[in-house]
Amino acid sequence: MPKQTFFNLNDDKKNKLVEAAREEFSRVSLYEASIANILKRAEIPRGSFYQYFRDKEDAFFYLLNEHAEERHKNFIENLKAFNGDLFQAMTEVYKTVFQFSRENGNSNFIRNVLMNMNYKIEHAFTKNLTKQNIEHRFHDIYQLVDMEALHVSNEKEFYHLMQILIAVTFHNLVHCVSNEFSETESLDKYISELSLLKKGLVK
Repeated sequence: MPKQTFFNLNDDKKNKLVEAAREEFSRVSLYEASIANILKRAEIPRGSFYQYFRDKEDAFFYLLNEHAEERHKNFIENLKAFNGDLFQAMTEVYKTVFQFSRENGNSNFIRNVLMNMNYKIEHAFTKNLTKQNIEHRFHDIYQLVDMEALHVSNEKEFYHLMQILIAVTFHNLVHCVSNEFSETESLDKYISELSLLKKGLVK
């Protein structure tokens, strides 16, 4: 997480620093990113960066967490829009993330995230659908899902179902982005795998 001094910045300075970091992480992976480039774009002295973030990883995961929060909101909205249809809601989130990965400019941040996926990155991306929700939001999601349509008996089983869906979702995103699938090809593959899961999970 950023240091408190970052949150104390006025909106203009904060946004300028965030956009500079997003631009750098859109250009290259986390491990190739240069703090010097971020500073140059944000027009701040080198020492100032460390007043706001511990290191470049801190800045990267702040951006990733912000994106994950947006996708969580998207997921909730889709659950409501599709009357608790879990698979339809997950499909819409999948489409959104894949579309982000295909866009140019700062949206390449998501493409670089997917192309350089590891456990730490995946955990940051999905924590709003896993541990954090168990503690703060998971019950709300559970209440929104049409449980009568699923072969799931309780919240514990539902949690394991979500873990399976998340694993399938990320496997497909990484595979399809890495192999430059079109949106149609990617979505067809994802829906096919969800259909196999639904045969054992949907009544």
